[in-house]
Amino acid sequence: MASSKSPVTTDHQPKGADVKKSIKKRSTKEDSTSLSEQAYQAIRKAIRQRRFRSGDRLIENELAEMLGFSRTPVREALARLQVEGLAAENGQRGFMIVEFDHVIVTELFVMREVLEGTAAKLATRNAQDTEISWIRYLHDQYSDLIQSGKPAHLITEKNRQFHEALSLCAHNRFLLKMLEPIHDALGLLGESSLMDQKRVQENLEDHEKIVKALELRDANLAEESAKKHIQNAYAFRIKRMFEDSHDELK
Repeated sequence: MASSKSPVTTDHQPKGADVKKSIKKRSTKEDSTSLSEQAYQAIRKAIRQRRFRSGDRLIENELAEMLGFSRTPVREALARLQVEGLAAENGQRGFMIVEFDHVIVTELFVMREVLEGTAAKLATRNAQDTEISWIRYLHDQYSDLIQSGKPAHLITEKNRQFHEALSLCAHNRFLLKMLEPIHDALGLLGESSLMDQKRVQENLEDHEKIVKALELRDANLAEESAKKHIQNAYAFRIKRMFEDSHDELK
């Protein structure tokens, strides 16, 4: 009669309880990562929508309640924003939105000029004809909003869509990754420069030059036009900042 032997369990074979524990631990970690990403994206969206201002405190409890998360994913999201230069530690009081003085604004626009100039240049080489036609369509919509006297927030949103489309048409994932925090930071600069009618018209002319360069597939002209566009935006922004500072001193 053959004797029945119990299955041999070696040290490297996890037991049932260990497997369940391992799966649960991994699942918990993945859930935490997912919540952290959701919190990060939600705060970024609020920044882009100008719901925060330069110097605002970012209070974990309030953000957690607003987003419906625990404090841990919110804290992780704020740490990511700190790495990207959008948030800073505020002593024992947690985090705050970085205060954008003229030095930081200059640094921001220097990088924006380089990256958006590169995006325009790459778009002339990598974008399909239909994609360039889409940028032309967005530009025409932008023009129509201006000519028909639509509210500034609609014009600002169409401007954002134009720049986003230009970045996407570069077809370079690393460039997009670098542009994301820069575009987010623009939402922290206070009132949009497109509230000014003269700046709106200048912006429209700049966009037309960029679109024409794209349609011609002229890489150097596209890069030059995009850089000049950002230089104009920077000049207006710095002028406005110094005017506001002067008014506060009166």
